[in-house]
Amino acid sequence: MSHRFAIEALSRDHDRAAFVCGNERIDSYFRTAVSQDVKRHYATCFVARDLSTGRVAGFYTLSSSHVPLIDIPEQLAAKLPRYPTVPAVLIGWLARHSDFAGLGLGEALLFDAIKTVASAPIGAHAIFADAIDAPALAFYEAYGFTALKDQPRRLYLPVATALSALKP
Repeated sequence: MSHRFAIEALSRDHDRAAFVCGNERIDSYFRTAVSQDVKRHYATCFVARDLSTGRVAGFYTLSSSHVPLIDIPEQLAAKLPRYPTVPAVLIGWLARHSDFAGLGLGEALLFDAIKTVASAPIGAHAIFADAIDAPALAFYEAYGFTALKDQPRRLYLPVATALSALKP
């Protein structure tokens, strides 16, 4: 799979108009709004480009974030310093084009996001993800993400836990 796609920062060379993942909110965001979020430094966006065709096969966005310590599940919060908030990175959007279903591309995008967060020269204790629907929720939970106490679609994963899951 890794030889089929290159994951790189979004650029003007990437054709976003033809992207279809099956969720109109995500499709619309990627086609019309993501470049403005990148330009305004609200998010960074990475795309998986099919090497044989140049088509955008998937993408994810990352933004700085934080969450109040009281919102973290108790078993995780007990191990943290008593600062009022926990520094984090948010995976705001993650999707793959419907033509590339079944290739493990969603997993590859998630793992790339985790590696990007872990190697960034800034501190972040956790990765958050916003699950847009039930299938997205199940996807993130399958990789160890845990829902916040009062926000069942906002999921939390300590960076250290994510990194240990990536090791063979």
